[in-house]
Amino acid sequence: MREEFILNNKKIILVGTAHISQDSIDEVTQIIREEKPDTVCVELCQSRYDSIHNANRWKNMDIIKVIKQGKTPVLLANLMMSAFQKKMGDKLGVKPGTEMVKALEIAKEVGASTVLADRDVTITLKRTWGKLSLWEKMKLFGQLFFGIFESPDISEEDIEKLKEKDMLTEAIETLSKALPSVKTVLVDERDLYLSTKIAEAKGETIVAVVGAAHTPGIKKNIDSPVDLSELEILPKPKKTGKILKWLIPLAMLAVIIYGFLGVDMKVGLEMVKYWVLINGVLAAVGAILVGAHIITIISAFVAAPITSLNPTIAAGWVAGLTEAWVRKPKVEDFENLAHDITSIKGFRKNKVTKILLVVVFCNLGSAIGTFIGIPWVASLL
Repeated sequence: MREEFILNNKKIILVGTAHISQDSIDEVTQIIREEKPDTVCVELCQSRYDSIHNANRWKNMDIIKVIKQGKTPVLLANLMMSAFQKKMGDKLGVKPGTEMVKALEIAKEVGASTVLADRDVTITLKRTWGKLSLWEKMKLFGQLFFGIFESPDISEEDIEKLKEKDMLTEAIETLSKALPSVKTVLVDERDLYLSTKIAEAKGETIVAVVGAAHTPGIKKNIDSPVDLSELEILPKPKKTGKILKWLIPLAMLAVIIYGFLGVDMKVGLEMVKYWVLINGVLAAVGAILVGAHIITIISAFVAAPITSLNPTIAAGWVAGLTEAWVRKPKVEDFENLAHDITSIKGFRKNKVTKILLVVVFCNLGSAIGTFIGIPWVASLL
C-alpha cells in the first residue's frame, strides 16, 4: 500500500506493509529501485535491527541478570510476540520483518541513506507495562500466551487484507477497547515517533517503509513533529503502588503481632500457620504448573510467606534463581529458544523459558495468596 505526499518541499512515499508478506517484500523492492530516494526510513530500532542480523543473540542472555533486574515480564512478553510472528512467518514462508531488511539492502544498492525510525523496543515494552493495571497485565499475558499456541488457518490473501484500511481500523478499535493503554503505547506513541523521524529525514525524496497499522497515524502527525525524548521516558512507579507495596505487608505484620500480644499465643500461631500455608501452597502450585524442579517448588513454598512481607524481593525471584541453579540452561537451550517458544511443549521443555515461567507463575501464586491470606488471617482475631 503506497501513499505519496509533499512535506516541506520533500517528496515522501509511505509504504504500508504486512510484516509477513512476500508481496510486501516485492513492493518495497520495486518502489525503492524505481524512486532511487535520498533516504529510506524503516520501522526498526537498533535493537530489532541487531536481533534480525544476529540469530545467536539469545546465547548472550544472562538469565540471572534478567531475574534480578525484574525484567522477566518484559522479556517473556517479547518472546511471546516473537513466537506469534514466527509461527505466522513459518506458515507463509516469510520471516517477520524481512521487508524492512530488504528495504535496507536495496537502499544500499541505490546509494540511499538509511534511518532506523522506530523507538527502541525495550522502551516501548516498559512504557506499555508501566501503564497497565494488574488486571490488564494478566489479561495481556493470557492473550499472548494462549494466542501463540493457536494455529489459525490463514492464507497469503488474508495477510494482504490486513493492509486494507477498513479491516485495519476495525482491528485497532478492537484493541483500543480491550486494552486502551496497550494501543496508546504500541500504536499511537510510535505513530508520533515514526512520523517525526520520517519528517526529519534528509533529502528531497524519502521512502518510509512501515507496518500498515501505522500509516493512518503517520499521515495524521507527519506535519507536527514532537520532542522524541518525551516518548522515551520510562514510567516511574505510581505513588499509590509504592505506598501499598509497604502498607500491605506492614499491616499484615501488625495484625499478626496483635494476635500474639493482644489476644493470645494460640491465635498468633494460628495466624502464622494460615499465612504460611496460603502463601506457600499457592506459590508452590505456580511452580508445579510450569513443571519446576522439586527443589524449586520447595523454595517457592518457603519463600512466599516471607517475601510477601518484604517488598524488596519477590517469591518468583527466589524460585526462578533456584530453578536456574538446579537446572542451569545449556547452550542448546538458548540455540533452540526461537523454535521452542512456538509450542506449549517447547515452552515447558526449554530451561530458559521454564525459568521465566517459574518467576511469573510463582509471583502470581504468591500475590493471590496475599490477597486471600490477609482477610483469612484477620478473621481469626
